[in-house]
Amino acid sequence: MRASVVVRSKDEAYRLRLTLASLARQTVPAEIVVVNDGSSDHTRAVVARADMPVVYVEHEQPAGRAAATNAGAARAGGDVLIFLDGDTLAAPELVETHLAAHRQAAGAVVARGETFNLRGTRALLDPDSGLPMPHEALRVNQLPAAELARLRITLADVTENFAAIAARGVEGIYQGAGPRLLYALEMDALQNHPDCTVLWAAASGANMSVSAAGFREAGGFNPRMAINAHREFALRMCRAGARMVPAIGAKSYHMIHRGGWRDPLVETAWEAEFYRAHPVPAVALLAVLWRSLGTPPLQPAAARITSLPRLEQASGTCAHVCGIEAVRQHHLQMAMAGAT
Repeated sequence: MRASVVVRSKDEAYRLRLTLASLARQTVPAEIVVVNDGSSDHTRAVVARADMPVVYVEHEQPAGRAAATNAGAARAGGDVLIFLDGDTLAAPELVETHLAAHRQAAGAVVARGETFNLRGTRALLDPDSGLPMPHEALRVNQLPAAELARLRITLADVTENFAAIAARGVEGIYQGAGPRLLYALEMDALQNHPDCTVLWAAASGANMSVSAAGFREAGGFNPRMAINAHREFALRMCRAGARMVPAIGAKSYHMIHRGGWRDPLVETAWEAEFYRAHPVPAVALLAVLWRSLGTPPLQPAAARITSLPRLEQASGTCAHVCGIEAVRQHHLQMAMAGAT
């Protein structure tokens, strides 16, 4: 069994250089497929200088993360596809652990690894050299040398001292209490509630793997979804008989930055597409789950959903209701009535 790592990247050449260095030093080798999704920086040159062969796909114009995933998968030759982003470091055992999850499975699985973030990189255009983002130059250039050194992620760290990077990792793909809580409840559900019917909600955009055959049979990611295509894909896989499983030990580290990320509670166009394809209460209640984890929570206490088993339970009480807002209102009414 062989893995292909599909790396999606747009305008993050400096980070991609470190990502590729981490993939060149895996305990089990894998095919590396890089999809340059319309970058305007020196991504092409970074790929050309990589320490290992790379299958390179380039979009002249940005097509979006889902389309980039599909383009990379179409060129991949491995039996297992592992999805990663161009600003994310792979711990040395990531590929080996994902392959083990598929070998040990009885049937088709979607495996989600452990996801951490490295928040010290937020202001850096190049985490290796310490080159700041243009709008952060004044602040970064005033930092003491020791403080800047503490924020950097160097190529030497990646290749010779990955343990130092791991020691800096914070649970969750993004910084903050909400992403930390979301990570904790997702991993708890995957490890301790394997029969939960909404485990697809624990899918991760990066550090997730699936069999290549299963990916193609399911039709890949929905390119009309700019956000949450990975969860919608996982729901399709689960409906086709696959199971969501944790890949404990497959660790990734997101080198976060101040811009470029998309908030699913602000950009909500994904909801209509997701619900159109899967008109089930759990899809409508995803935003309620996320609002429940804010600081402060954006949901009344009685209506908060703070675990995937609770999402499953809440969905059951709304099974006869249709429409995103109708489901949410019904959940709120039921919760508040139960609290009085």
